[in-house]
Amino acid sequence: MFEFHADRKRYFDIQVMNAEKYVIPFIEEKFPVRTGMRVLEIGCGEGGVLKAFVNKGCEGLGVELDTPRIDDALKFLPDDVAAGKIRFVAKDIYLVDIEKDFSGRFDIIVLKDVIEHIHDQPKLIGWMKNFLNPGGIVFFGFPPWYMPFGGHQQMCRSRLSKLPYIHLLPRSIYRWILKKKKEPVEALMEIRDTGISIERFEKICRKEGYVFLHKRHYLLNPIYEWKFGWKPRKQAGLIKAIPFLRNFLTTCVYYIIQPEKN
Repeated sequence: MFEFHADRKRYFDIQVMNAEKYVIPFIEEKFPVRTGMRVLEIGCGEGGVLKAFVNKGCEGLGVELDTPRIDDALKFLPDDVAAGKIRFVAKDIYLVDIEKDFSGRFDIIVLKDVIEHIHDQPKLIGWMKNFLNPGGIVFFGFPPWYMPFGGHQQMCRSRLSKLPYIHLLPRSIYRWILKKKKEPVEALMEIRDTGISIERFEKICRKEGYVFLHKRHYLLNPIYEWKFGWKPRKQAGLIKAIPFLRNFLTTCVYYIIQPEKN
């Protein structure tokens, strides 16, 4: 397992820096992030991404089912929480009352490294329209399934953590290897079941009535700047134009989508 996955404060700090340096500038290429905007992050973890938006003058609200991560968020963000700049809700997103739990709708919804963990992705993507103000947007950042570590095998404690593409083995063989190496079989198999490709993501968004405002495919994920000391690199245009090849060589994608106007 990579060190920063175990050190939650370091992981939090990396998320703040990554969002400030890459996520927010990507959004602002098409959608200005202004003071006073309301930002919802689904699967917010310790709140690092939200903190970057709060630093821009936004009001942040994070939804997270893993309550220990919210406990960490409250420890990492005491001043912002006390000032009412950011707050957290431990609840299933489908059970949320917009007014009671959220006090209204949002200008920006963020899902950073989350959609690839969701079982019913069409349901969630369609559901989010309920939380957007008119003209609002949704940002997605995620590792597509076919990329070298799309199975999140970096979570492994054995040498499997360094083996690219192993998650693409037939299901029964992959499970057998995980079990033999005493890895968290069920957690990694769940990621295998929910992993999402570029094509499937785009198809779901169109079917659920969204348009694409912006997208970027990365050969080198921006988070690698802190993880490996590598500068991010956008995917080459020629590779991006060949879907089969692109899928295996794209380590991260960023998207902005917006509901179609009636």
